Amino acid sequence: MITQIPVLFCALILDRICGDPKTSLHPVALIGRFIGWWGRPELYPPAFQRSVGILGWFITVFIFTITFALFQVLAPWYLYLLCAPFLLKICFAWRALEEHAADVMHALSGEERAQKASLLVSRDTSALNEEQTLSAAFESVAENLNDSIIAPLFWFLLLGLAGAAMYRAVNTMDAMLGYTDERRNLGWFAARMDDILSFIPARICGFLLLIIYTLKGRLKPAWHTFIHDRKKRPGFNGGISISLVAGGEGVLFEKPGVYRIGERKTDLRQAGPSIIKTVRLTILLFCLFTCIALVLLAGAPKMYGI
Repeated sequence: MITQIPVLFCALILDRICGDPKTSLHPVALIGRFIGWWGRPELYPPAFQRSVGILGWFITVFIFTITFALFQVLAPWYLYLLCAPFLLKICFAWRALEEHAADVMHALSGEERAQKASLLVSRDTSALNEEQTLSAAFESVAENLNDSIIAPLFWFLLLGLAGAAMYRAVNTMDAMLGYTDERRNLGWFAARMDDILSFIPARICGFLLLIIYTLKGRLKPAWHTFIHDRKKRPGFNGGISISLVAGGEGVLFEKPGVYRIGERKTDLRQAGPSIIKTVRLTILLFCLFTCIALVLLAGAPKMYGI
């Protein structure tokens, strides 16, 4: 268990140095193509779509997880320490998330801004004004603080590389199939499993954000927005980090015609650097706390003579 600590920090350093390789051969891109192959509602009669979605979920998770699990079990410790950071890096995206948000902020035209934002969210960004487009981008940053970073790292610390790979596959399926349109029945199981596996990490993420906004002197507005607005966001996980960031930063996150979270005290262009800084602090705080916990757990048998 203690070997998870150097693997975790080496993977974070790798991510900051390299980011995500822009290649169609990235394992997550490959599993996305596999999901896209079987995850087409028009291929199946409506009566069978839920069953196909469940079967496809298990097959996809198995395919993506098995290599990580076998390496975790069979690799000698020195090979594990050498290669595990690269395998863990595949399962989360920190630098890439920041880069996508920066691309939206620095876009030279409204059309380019909308195009960049469309890479982060599923909504139609073509009709959004600048503030609404930036809202889409930074909502994605706030939500993916958990989905793309905290949650896969949580499952890594709990179950090793297999846990991180499992969560990455589950979250990718939810991102591709978990909608209320024609994919609803096919993606129902994927969406529910993502909710379940994200439940604890999302609340850990929320707790860490509360600590950070307490240190920033912004606990009261963060908590107020959390209490009043978190349920405006569909699902019972994403609204936690989005509402806390909106209140803590004093910004309005808006999906036109669907929800408005927070109050606009600061425009998002001005608040953007602070949001990115908060994301970084949350990740580092998570790693600090979990490493302390792992050290204490490793020392517990000796402490109690077990």
